[in-house]
Amino acid sequence: MDKHEFDEAVVAAVFQRAGLVGWADTNVAEAARDAGLDLGRARERFPTKSVVLMRFGALADRAVLEAAPHTGTPREKLFDLVMARIDRLQAQREGVLALMQALRFDPGSALLVYGGTLRSMRWLLDAAGVPSAGLVGQLRIHGLAAVWAMAVRAWEKDDSADLGATMAAVDRALDRAVQAEASLPGARTPPSADMGVEPLDETMAAGAPEPPITNPSGDAGPDATVL
Repeated sequence: MDKHEFDEAVVAAVFQRAGLVGWADTNVAEAARDAGLDLGRARERFPTKSVVLMRFGALADRAVLEAAPHTGTPREKLFDLVMARIDRLQAQREGVLALMQALRFDPGSALLVYGGTLRSMRWLLDAAGVPSAGLVGQLRIHGLAAVWAMAVRAWEKDDSADLGATMAAVDRALDRAVQAEASLPGARTPPSADMGVEPLDETMAAGAPEPPITNPSGDAGPDATVL
């Protein structure tokens, strides 16, 4: 088992155990032992659960980026990338839901996760061919984080097999981001309703200069922004 396979196995084991006993009561050693994994190697690769959080996000990004679409408009690519990342959450659904609950009471871990989310959003933008550099790029990164937060909130409540409600939420969130992009200084004419290729060329970004983390009650907090 190479490093990538081992990391995938440990992360899966931790989230599987978290789905059973809760995130706060999960530790790497017990999860690795349950999965029959080498404890010494687990200690070396994952000295703390914080490393699990960061590795979970990095592994998700790797899987999503390896299969990143090469055709379509930037908006279409971002839709596919966001949904591919949601699929990674779905694979560990109970454990991720346990993590989301725990983050509401653990601001340190929540900030750690939020920082990782912003790094991931930059990669998704770049993969979709949307510039993420400079001040406008920062707005785009935070805007896509807002899209991601809306997607995760919808996914949290979506128990359908096809995640139709989540897909609809991502569509709506991207529409809002497109309109917000059009309002940025120097933006082109607002995109058409059909989101065609021409309005969404290289200058298009799925971003918005709005706070990306609010929970359903409207209180500030990164509880819905997961990895």
